[in-house]
Amino acid sequence: MKDLICQGAEARVYQGTWINKTIILKHRFSKKYRHPDLDKHITKERLKSEARSLVRCRMAGIRTPCVYHVDFITNEIIMEKIENSATVRSVIKQYTEASDEAGSDELSSNMKTLAVKIGKVLSKLHQNHIIHGDLTTSNMLLVEPYYDSPVILIDFGLSSMEEKAEDKAVDLYVLERAILSTHRNTDLFVSSLLAEYKKSGGKAACNVIAKLEEVRMRGKKKLCFG
Repeated sequence: MKDLICQGAEARVYQGTWINKTIILKHRFSKKYRHPDLDKHITKERLKSEARSLVRCRMAGIRTPCVYHVDFITNEIIMEKIENSATVRSVIKQYTEASDEAGSDELSSNMKTLAVKIGKVLSKLHQNHIIHGDLTTSNMLLVEPYYDSPVILIDFGLSSMEEKAEDKAVDLYVLERAILSTHRNTDLFVSSLLAEYKKSGGKAACNVIAKLEEVRMRGKKKLCFG
């Protein structure tokens, strides 16, 4: 028995049980507009890439759901369900509402701590040359109590292995735009996050931050000229 949690452009995500464990099952469905052979190849490669990225993260000490089983016939990944968790998106909403009630314009200690945690985990991710591909605050989890929780990364469906600073900068840019467009008054939060990323990652991270500025400029030109 499994219950549908959500559906995206590439997959459906269910909650269910497997060998007496509460699990998350991610099913990649076929795309009818693609040639069947091409569709089968793309789906299999993305499934393999996602599973490998999840395993590589755990080997690097980055918290992700544990992969229990990968089925290349049904195109499914069965993985750990993170109990008592909430998305970073919902936690930021709680923190900003609390700051509003307190009438403070400064970055709260909770927000500062969270920014540092995210900066550190993304620095470690990129030090291991793992590109997430879809970094948003909805693809990060915290477990109660949130202040003491590691940042848990999920949804590696668009992940890849890349060593170039450019690819890592694009990864950060996607997150930066997602945060600023989803959460109000988060400029200081993003700055703290990137400062910690740079601090934790040494020279390689400095190169990524320099590339990030180039990516931002390209993004602005695209908005201006289409």
